[in-house]
Amino acid sequence: MRMQKTIPALPVQSVKKSCEYYTKRLGFTIRHQEETFAIAVRDEIEIHLWQSCDKSWKWRSVFLVLRPIWTGAESFIAGTASCRIELQGVDELYEEYKKQGALHSPDTVVIEQYWGHREFAAVDNERNLLTFYEVM
Repeated sequence: MRMQKTIPALPVQSVKKSCEYYTKRLGFTIRHQEETFAIAVRDEIEIHLWQSCDKSWKWRSVFLVLRPIWTGAESFIAGTASCRIELQGVDELYEEYKKQGALHSPDTVVIEQYWGHREFAAVDNERNLLTFYEVM
């Protein structure tokens, strides 16, 4: 047995808006798009975007004992995920995302981690965290 690939699935409130952001700001192409699901790809990387749009929890919150939050697609989940993406050319991508305003914060820099990675953090339009790293 050998595991070979992982695909992050990130919760978003609007698949349409996230697809626009992933193409215009992060340089991905959209291989597949539906109303509540999309597949964004760039080189060998694939990210699934799924719509976290259930807002019924707002009115149910007063009745949590009787009807707990349970769908797994509640709107408050959007923007709470993260993933790490290995690449070659971390400095080039950092400069690209800096120009696009896609970094985690304005003072984000490429840092060297003691475990042997050079990395930086970016975010999508929902604030899902995307950490891009290169093995030193």
